[in-house]
Amino acid sequence: MRTTLSINDRLLAQAKARAQESGVTLGAYVEEVLRRDLAASRPARRPVTLTVSAATGGAQPGVDLTTNRGLYEAMGTEIA
Repeated sequence: MRTTLSINDRLLAQAKARAQESGVTLGAYVEEVLRRDLAASRPARRPVTLTVSAATGGAQPGVDLTTNRGLYEAMGTEIA
């Protein structure tokens, strides 16, 4: 597959020199370097610790969850 990349001039010159030293084309050299880098083992991700609530849930005493009015009163908000 053909593609176009923007590469720093100094880096490109170094890559061309390495490719020539290795006796391969620039494209083959870039493919090999990418292949090695992508195959290299990656650092393990740190495990994520999630906090689990021990609460049993439920509404505060005196809050009526069966009506909108009860919820608005518990929030201290006037009914819209």
